[in-house]
Amino acid sequence: MVLLDAAAATVPRSQLVVATFDHGTGTAATAALDLVERSTSTLGIKFVGGHAGSSLESEAEFREARWNFLREVADRENAIISTAHSSDDQVETIVMRVLRDAGARGLAGLFAESDILRPLLRLTRRDLARYARAQGLTWVEDPSNTSSQFLRNRVRHDLLPALRHVRVNLDAELLALARKAARWRADVEAYVSSAVELRTFAETPGLDVCANALASRTTSELCVLWPAIAAHAGLVLDRRGTVRLAEFTRDGRVGSRIQLAGGWEVTRSRDLLQLRASDQVRPTPELLALSNDTQWGDWSFRPGSAEVDDDVSDHWCAWLPTDRPLSVRIWEAGDAMIAVDGAPPCKVKHLLSDAGVTGHERTGWPVVLAGDQVVWIPGVRRSDAATVRSGRPGLPFVCEYTNR
Repeated sequence: MVLLDAAAATVPRSQLVVATFDHGTGTAATAALDLVERSTSTLGIKFVGGHAGSSLESEAEFREARWNFLREVADRENAIISTAHSSDDQVETIVMRVLRDAGARGLAGLFAESDILRPLLRLTRRDLARYARAQGLTWVEDPSNTSSQFLRNRVRHDLLPALRHVRVNLDAELLALARKAARWRADVEAYVSSAVELRTFAETPGLDVCANALASRTTSELCVLWPAIAAHAGLVLDRRGTVRLAEFTRDGRVGSRIQLAGGWEVTRSRDLLQLRASDQVRPTPELLALSNDTQWGDWSFRPGSAEVDDDVSDHWCAWLPTDRPLSVRIWEAGDAMIAVDGAPPCKVKHLLSDAGVTGHERTGWPVVLAGDQVVWIPGVRRSDAATVRSGRPGLPFVCEYTNR
């Protein structure tokens, strides 16, 4: 309510949107949302209310639901999120991070660079209450804020008062520590941005990291760099995941992979370390259409638009026989292709590796089959069965990888 009052007094009201989320903790939470809605109506400010879709229990569930709602509203309104976090919230956050054995990156807390505005962060909760009383503001106290069920409340009401009793300047010391951590964190992120080649993707969560940029780093240095690198993919690494990833960076073989918490995995290719959400849906086998384009995941197959000669080295094109059903699927272990008539079959795995296709790219790479025979590995190799033959029915096809 203090943030609302201050914003209404300093920002044109037509530029404000007030978003409030009811976590479903009881009548007080509902009353708080109603109070905000009435206040914004009186002030002539747009209001958006949100409600928990199911019963939430943990602090993490509350936080995730609230931030999903706020970011959805901000995206829809093309707005910047501003919150009413105070310096007391920051002190509590730092202590909770210490309890969880956070490193310097985590100890920055709410001082870390962010796209979230926190204009009240230098003020204490007591300052805000004094302002509210002076302005005649009303607010709702939610009983859940005193429940010992939640760690933050135990830190706020039990641990911090005990620590302050024996260390009078505790708050100032913790805030100073967080400011140093925030500067350190910003320096690491600036180094990563300038010295480590990264590639993110617009449609799917993931990140490609140039392996050469990390090759000479010690495990300790990698433990500093990887949390900042992973943040570019929206991945928050815990301490165990950071150490495992640092060791994998130094020791992982081409084609090997490790699983990380939160449904992520990292694969080592020849030149890259590739972070991907491990639960990404992979496309299922599909028949190729002969008269129109076939979109298969990030791959597009276009018929009848190019001539394919026997000696053309562009393996993104192929002349496919039409006397058998044509289909595309992800390559499987054990797949082999007879590249040259009369020669022994070559394993698809080896053909992909020889072409430099490794890591996550190799995991989802397609093969095209005529009947049950692999005849084309797009971009890699086509067999004699996928070249022009006099008197044999067929169609030219072009493949494009649309997520490159």
